[in-house]
Amino acid sequence: MFDKILIANRGEIALRILRACKELGIATVAVHSTADANAMHVRLADESVCIGPPPAKDSYLNIPALLAACEITGADAVHPGYGFLSENARFAEILADHNLHFIGPKAEHIRTMGDKIEAKKTAKRLGIPVVPGSDGGVTPGEDVMSIAKQIGFPVLVKAAAGGGGRGMKVAPTEADLMLALSTASNEAKAAFGDGAVYLEKYLGKPRHIEIQILGDGRGGAIHLGERDCSLQRRHQKVWEEGPSPILSPQARARIGEVCANAMREMQYLGVGTIEFLYEDGEFYFIEMNTRIQVEHPITEMITGIDLVLEQIRVAAGGDLPCLQDGISINGHAIECRINAENPVTFRPSPGKILQYHPPGGLGVRIDSAVYQGYTIPPYYDSLVGKLIVHGKTRGECLMRLRRALDEIVVDGVETTLPLFRALAREPSIIDGDYHIHWLEQYLARGDQKTA
Repeated sequence: MFDKILIANRGEIALRILRACKELGIATVAVHSTADANAMHVRLADESVCIGPPPAKDSYLNIPALLAACEITGADAVHPGYGFLSENARFAEILADHNLHFIGPKAEHIRTMGDKIEAKKTAKRLGIPVVPGSDGGVTPGEDVMSIAKQIGFPVLVKAAAGGGGRGMKVAPTEADLMLALSTASNEAKAAFGDGAVYLEKYLGKPRHIEIQILGDGRGGAIHLGERDCSLQRRHQKVWEEGPSPILSPQARARIGEVCANAMREMQYLGVGTIEFLYEDGEFYFIEMNTRIQVEHPITEMITGIDLVLEQIRVAAGGDLPCLQDGISINGHAIECRINAENPVTFRPSPGKILQYHPPGGLGVRIDSAVYQGYTIPPYYDSLVGKLIVHGKTRGECLMRLRRALDEIVVDGVETTLPLFRALAREPSIIDGDYHIHWLEQYLARGDQKTA
């Protein structure tokens, strides 16, 4: 096991990692920018090191500063969390060159799955069902039109690198294809430094289903069920739940075993999430995230397995916590990502939290690094915290969620709490009758103003 872990992140995920380390008896090092000097994970860590000014490129993305922090504190491993350097294959290689352990997958797997074109080819080779689309990158020309016609309109133009909805455009008809291609490519180039794009079939009303996996790097892998992340705004997840309201146990077992088998063949190490669009009983691979996910607590609540703790254990050469038949899904869990944003315009609302009261009670969990008097800086994402609730049934879970949302208090900044209070009482949500476009259609109608 590792002696000391440097947590190369901030906010709630840094605190989450710190807690897992403490339960394993591992010393912790918090790194922080000058803007995060008073952050909760900095206060609770065994040691802390300032690694630069507020801009992420000068601090949390500053690899030399992180290496220096490891050297002066004697850390022997680095946990990247999510975002920042968590899916940077070169960072993993640099750490290895300095005899430091990267708590995550092998660099080759990060690199392969970070390129959506290569990821799709790899998924197809491993027997994972994929969305019909181009075999590789496409450029404007006669061939691209024939490829699009073969796929069938509407088609989706997607950036090969990056994510978060950037470099992604829909071409409803042949007449729209060339503009979508150039717009997506230019956007991808500006956002990720790579203008490569590819084509996929655009599905009308799919669900976004993701499978959580855990591998030991030696050919052992298990899946831990699915999460339904279909409620999205601008391709960013807003509300997640597990298990999905629409998947049968048979469908779950089938796609889960496909994913676990693929990870066994890859000899995948650590946690990962394989994401699918699901429509008319069919799964279509879209991407794989080679890191811990923001919404991982849902899986923890319904399986009882601490994913961050197990991520650390397998990175240190440990065994999986159990075999596949030792995994069972118990009850239902829902997560709401509470952001410091205007609930109607979604404009960021950084500032000082004047009052903060988290909800409590059976089956209620808050993953947050904020506290009363804490100032949310304007330099990073606007996540205040994640409210996760668990119940024996989905109905009980929704009742508990409504109660918890009515109880939580965050004053001093605007938050998206009113949106969640409305969604938790929305008939379509209660019935589980929604898809990846549902939330944006709901917001366009202005229904959230009644929250």
